[in-house]
Amino acid sequence: MQEQQEIPVYLFLGFLESGKTKFIQETFEDERFDSGERTLLLVLEEGEEEYDTSRFAVRDFEVAFLDPEEMTPEKLEELQEKYRVERVCVEYNGMLELQKFFDAMPEGWAIAQVMTFFDATTFLQYNKNMRQLVFDKVQYADMVVFNRFRGEYSKEEYHKIVRGMTRRPGIVYEYLGGKAEYDEIVDPLPYDIDAPVIEIEDKDYAFFYRDLVEETEKYRGKTVRFKGLVAVDKKMKPGTIVVGRHIMTCCEADIAYSGLVCLHNVNLPFRTRDWVKLTAKIEIAYHPIYGQKGPVLRASKIEYSAPPEQELATFY
Repeated sequence: MQEQQEIPVYLFLGFLESGKTKFIQETFEDERFDSGERTLLLVLEEGEEEYDTSRFAVRDFEVAFLDPEEMTPEKLEELQEKYRVERVCVEYNGMLELQKFFDAMPEGWAIAQVMTFFDATTFLQYNKNMRQLVFDKVQYADMVVFNRFRGEYSKEEYHKIVRGMTRRPGIVYEYLGGKAEYDEIVDPLPYDIDAPVIEIEDKDYAFFYRDLVEETEKYRGKTVRFKGLVAVDKKMKPGTIVVGRHIMTCCEADIAYSGLVCLHNVNLPFRTRDWVKLTAKIEIAYHPIYGQKGPVLRASKIEYSAPPEQELATFY
């Protein structure tokens, strides 16, 4: 039986008038984007700007306008079969959460790239009033583009908002007139990773956890000291607990407990919701709690502790 060919999906995200249509138009006019694949441009949001398909350099394409309410696996499969799709580009509706699209993706569709566009003149207001939707469009992005950027705007302010959500995407500031600048602001860690014992302050746990998860190998063999909240389960072996904090990445809706497996030989009856302070060496090893390799803390010292002044860890 012939194996199904994977269909790459390019997602273009952003709110109305953020520059998505203009960028997609320019992309389809670029001969380098004409890979010979039958391409479906799926439009889930109609703005004031329309596509001029007569200028497309991509020769084998179809444009389909779809009401977001009709976006189902069955409908997308129908479009795939109708147009014999080999590649998909999606202009996504900024008021929809991405999970709706992920849930509707037919088998064989795979995200190849995600680009998010914001109008710099309205971004701070959107972030203030609709932060969950902004976060939704940033968290998966490979590139975040701020259109209509102005010289008097603070790059650091825009940079800080994006980096508070994720360190994954590149950031581009595009000025009126077409000049574009790549973000080169360096974000130093709020602790000394080369210290004999890395001291993680209460306010820095979110940064530590994210960096540890994203760049696990650089912490191999490092010793850390921090305060955390215990979680235990009857299925855990003696001498095994999970230590972490509740982290808010965006808003209250996304608060999640982010913990690390900790092995110890202390004769104390740790229970869920105990606060502890521990000093531990980080090993990278498989553990059933993760179901894969991950950072395992081997504690050299662990003791009960008072809760931190602010129990919820954030990036702000």
